[in-house]
Amino acid sequence: MASLYTHQSQNVRKTWFIMTIFLVVVIGAGWVAAQYFNDTFILYMAVGLSLVMNGSSFWFSDKIAIAAAGAKEASDSEFPDLHNTVENLAITAGLPKPKIYIITDDAPNAFATGRNPEHASVAVTTGLLRMLNKTELEGVLAHELSHIGNRDILVMSVVVVLVGFIAILSDVLWRVSLFGGKDRENSNPILMIAGIALIVVGPIVAQLMQLAVSRKREFLADASGALLTRYPEGLALALQKIGSYSQPMQRASSATAHLFISNPFGQNGKAGNTMRKLFSTHPPIEERIEALVGTSR
Repeated sequence: MASLYTHQSQNVRKTWFIMTIFLVVVIGAGWVAAQYFNDTFILYMAVGLSLVMNGSSFWFSDKIAIAAAGAKEASDSEFPDLHNTVENLAITAGLPKPKIYIITDDAPNAFATGRNPEHASVAVTTGLLRMLNKTELEGVLAHELSHIGNRDILVMSVVVVLVGFIAILSDVLWRVSLFGGKDRENSNPILMIAGIALIVVGPIVAQLMQLAVSRKREFLADASGALLTRYPEGLALALQKIGSYSQPMQRASSATAHLFISNPFGQNGKAGNTMRKLFSTHPPIEERIEALVGTSR
């Protein structure tokens, strides 16, 4: 029978799988570039760079995600209720209290990040604090703490760095293919095709890496958060309010979109839109609310 611990183990394995795919893609791109320019140093550089990026994504991804969102640490004196709520929920969940950050943005949203519960952070927007009442805010914070307890934040945080780097790498390869290389006319056509394939496949691999952070994790965090507060209606009402806000966040990014409780681009989707669901990092709000309301019946 699956349990919290099997889910945690699956997320650890998923993280290593994503990091391995990243390693293969970057080294493959380095090999093609080395052959293209007849310079083996490029391959060595690609190997070193991929190892450094993998290590950085594991150790520093939380700081990168916090910086990308423009979040600032929330002081106890300025946000006492927020600190008390997070602390009480963390005690109930048997987790260390995470660091708390504030994002100055009218869009209601929140996310958790970090490589493990001992190095976790939770960030909420000012819009979320204004829009939700106490029980609704507890539901959202319980959801984020559930991500921490489920070890979702490990794979979620690693993806932030690696997806962004693959997108940059693809762009660099594209520019090099257009303008670089003195001996392009004499280049091996097979290598040129391989290079173009990497340029095209790179962003697709990045998207698949994001989708590897399964949308099921949101349903699991919703359910775990509802169990933590013992009031699923609180999170359901919060999601309803969050879903009614259609404007994107000021610093919305495709690299960090999967971290948030709701799509930061303001596109929460419709339950019947199959294509949007297929390529979305979040399940439709309506389905999540229905799942929560169903648990309380």
